[in-house]
Amino acid sequence: MDLELKNKSVIVTGGGSNIGRGIVLGFAKEGANITLADIDETQANQVAELALKKGASAVQVIKTDVTNLDQVKAMVAAADSKFGGVDALVNNVGWDDLMFFTQTTPELWQKLIAINFTSNLNCTHSVLEVMLKNKTKGSIVSLSSDASRQGEPREAVYGALKAGVNSLMKSLARENGRFGIRCNAVCPGVTIPEDDDEVGKNSMWTQKDAMFTEEQFEMIANALPLKKVGRPNDLANAVVFLSSNATAGHVTGQVLSVSGGYSMIG
Repeated sequence: MDLELKNKSVIVTGGGSNIGRGIVLGFAKEGANITLADIDETQANQVAELALKKGASAVQVIKTDVTNLDQVKAMVAAADSKFGGVDALVNNVGWDDLMFFTQTTPELWQKLIAINFTSNLNCTHSVLEVMLKNKTKGSIVSLSSDASRQGEPREAVYGALKAGVNSLMKSLARENGRFGIRCNAVCPGVTIPEDDDEVGKNSMWTQKDAMFTEEQFEMIANALPLKKVGRPNDLANAVVFLSSNATAGHVTGQVLSVSGGYSMIG
């Protein structure tokens, strides 16, 4: 099926590693024009080269700290200038440091807020300005987490912020639906890269064994109905689907779990 994404202008934040990398390559296969925004320029350039080989019409890498509004505005302006607007935004950037809430500090809270929530505000606000200016019937997809739906030990602050992302997308879907702009959230469960070279130095998955042991990965998989942990391509398929007006043109304000059945919420 033609997703009608060829030559569409797509921004993917954090597109250099793991899920973001998979999303970039998913759009590449559809022939999109991709703006890859990442703080790790070296890793992002490697993904950009691969995306061109996979079929992307064009790719530009913009080194961007998405917690910095000025940098975000410059990145969005570059996408608008080079590709004639923005048709889809994927807010992929996220980060956590697993520990019990009583072990966290106010400094960690502020870092988590900036990366997981303020980044969404910065990117979404900047892109909406461009979409509304150009009268684009576009899509915004924010990566959330099943921790926002289930409640997870050692992810209290992260889960709360991702719940805020869900609410943000629902509210913006109501505000902007009249302009043909759709806003949705996708909630991964545990999603790990296939190979070590799929993550950059800033990724929380740089040292997978610091997150979970191999035994814990096996336990997680066995606890899921599908008996497997997620891979970047699993999330990419859902995000690309939601970004396409051809396949998801009547889908907005939704929170979709892509977690092997970990969360089953009606």
